[in-house]
Amino acid sequence: MLARLWRSTFGIVVLVALAFSAATLAIGAVAYEVTHEALEEQLDHRVAVETRALIAEVREGGLAGVADAIRLREDARNEASLDYLLVDRAGRPIAATISPLTPVEPGYQEHFGFRRGNNTGVGQALATPLSGGMLVVIADRRDLAAIDRTLASLFAIALAAMLALGIGAAVLVGWLTRRRLSRIDATAQAIIAGDLTQRVPRDGSDSEFDRLASTLNRMLDRIAALMDNLRQVSTDVAHDLRTPLTRLCNQLDRAAAGDTDAIEAARRQADDLLEIFAALLRIAEVEGLAERRALGAVDLSALLEDMAETYRPDFEAAGHTLTIDVMPGLHIEGDRRLLAQALSNLLENVLRHTPPGTKATLAATATQDAIEVTLEDDGPGVAPADAKRLFQRFARAEASRTTDGHGLGLALVRAVAIGHGGDALLSRSERAFGVTIRLPR
Repeated sequence: MLARLWRSTFGIVVLVALAFSAATLAIGAVAYEVTHEALEEQLDHRVAVETRALIAEVREGGLAGVADAIRLREDARNEASLDYLLVDRAGRPIAATISPLTPVEPGYQEHFGFRRGNNTGVGQALATPLSGGMLVVIADRRDLAAIDRTLASLFAIALAAMLALGIGAAVLVGWLTRRRLSRIDATAQAIIAGDLTQRVPRDGSDSEFDRLASTLNRMLDRIAALMDNLRQVSTDVAHDLRTPLTRLCNQLDRAAAGDTDAIEAARRQADDLLEIFAALLRIAEVEGLAERRALGAVDLSALLEDMAETYRPDFEAAGHTLTIDVMPGLHIEGDRRLLAQALSNLLENVLRHTPPGTKATLAATATQDAIEVTLEDDGPGVAPADAKRLFQRFARAEASRTTDGHGLGLALVRAVAIGHGGDALLSRSERAFGVTIRLPR
């Protein structure tokens, strides 16, 4: 039970309050002791000064002169006056303002008991041997005791106030914490129940809870996007695979009817389906960030140069022109193989979906916080309605539906960019259309 208590916010605040109370108690004890000793030293100094003054009387009038001085002081007595005791060698009083209750011994005595009239008291005494007797000067400790009680009361009040404030703070912080956490819990319960639109409320204070709510909301947005993506993939797979599966069934029916050519066609259909599933699995792996373990230093400038040299013969054979404009010395942390795959998809798209004579430019520039790789061409581009969904799985522009492909190339490009902490987007100018991959530096 106690172990669980100290792990809670209430328990932690109580623990801090107890620590402050202990510190207050320690400081109070030290302050009390220092003050007490200082007051005792003052009393010792006072009786010492008075003793020296009375000893001076001995030099002038002997014990009789001291006795006369004591009587004069008794006549002028007030609440702050000292007490005196002058005895002979036999211990018989010669002059006294009090009756001793403690044996008289030479030197300082911190707790010298005495009686004055019907009252008893304790004093700070200094007994000094004289020729023919003993002089005792006593300072009543009553004021010192009153100060001690006042100090003790003050520190007790301070300790009680510290404990009360600590417990009150624990209750308040615990209530506020439970209130904020209850909102997070309510949101989590709603999401568990199936309402993925719920988000943790924010108050705009930029406090720890507010920043946590922002982080959780971004996480929930990411989960919702993944769920939407999953629903879209399920729908797209069901829709886009229906045609090749239907063709495969038709080819198998023809093969069953004795058409031997249909067997080879069915095999091609099966290979096509396997290619689609392999691409889908590859995109899922990249989006799941499983490839982050392979990140390393990549010379992006050199990679772009290599890709351009690799594809330039294909571009020339297709009647296209490929130019390169890459800033030297571009380096990132990434997976060279995945980046090469993304660039390959972009270059293949230009070859596959643009007419002969198309001019393409592969460029890379660096901004303050990112590197932008752009592949643009002066081909026909895509319609604005198609541009909004080109990065989705199985998304194809109307003009491209008669060409080979499954609509997964740009989806993989974007997955690779996101897996590297960046993004991919369409770029459009007056004379060119292309795709830009933004990668963090």
